[in-house]
Amino acid sequence: MIVLERSLITFITAGDPNIDSTLNFMLTLSKYADVIELGIPFSDPMADGKVIQKANYRALKSGTKIKDVFKVVENFRDYSKIPVVLMSYYNPIYRKGVERFVEDAKSSGVDALIIVDLPIDEAKDYLKICEKFEMGTVFLAAPNTDEKRLKLIDSASSAFVYLVSLYGTTGARDKISETAISLIKRAKGVCKNPVAVGFGVSKGEHVMELIEAGADGVVVGSALVEIIEKYGEKATIQLESKLKELKKPLL
Repeated sequence: MIVLERSLITFITAGDPNIDSTLNFMLTLSKYADVIELGIPFSDPMADGKVIQKANYRALKSGTKIKDVFKVVENFRDYSKIPVVLMSYYNPIYRKGVERFVEDAKSSGVDALIIVDLPIDEAKDYLKICEKFEMGTVFLAAPNTDEKRLKLIDSASSAFVYLVSLYGTTGARDKISETAISLIKRAKGVCKNPVAVGFGVSKGEHVMELIEAGADGVVVGSALVEIIEKYGEKATIQLESKLKELKKPLL
């Protein structure tokens, strides 16, 4: 079960720069993060900006497969009980077989799934399968999501609702937009589930601002993936420094 309360959710791409490094990075993240979001590499990550697109490329180039991602989560479970959320696009899941994917993810120790490009209108079978295996679900809401659809997204999400804080793709930004603040306040008035905010968050002050606006959790991804891009498999020290900055406002 995932409980969000002033929570830091950290995202990295599995297999970047290689799958062995991913376990080391997850262990570092687990010292500060309340939830770890792990991206399954995909050749056409359309919701992601350049930083995470390049991370997907590096992970695929290193030969990372879905089975490797499950294995790294399984190995992580030897060290930590921190919730792990897998983020994927629908194509790799469909190719593997949705039921088989969910079952294997659950058995490896995954707590919830985000399928970025699966709309709730087409998720009926997927939701039944997730319920069967007691897999948490997370759906995304955009700044222009109306109240009626927000309620549907909330009802389909069993773990939390992921609020996309801006229009466009992932990527670190200098400041939090008024759009994000407005979306949080609107979502908190509608959603029964906790809400987490992501896209564009890169600094400790951003985390604090979003939590103060009412978010239950804040997702940081590109700022961490940029560090991995720069330092490769030796990025642990730099990651830890960034994580301390991000976590400090929540202590």
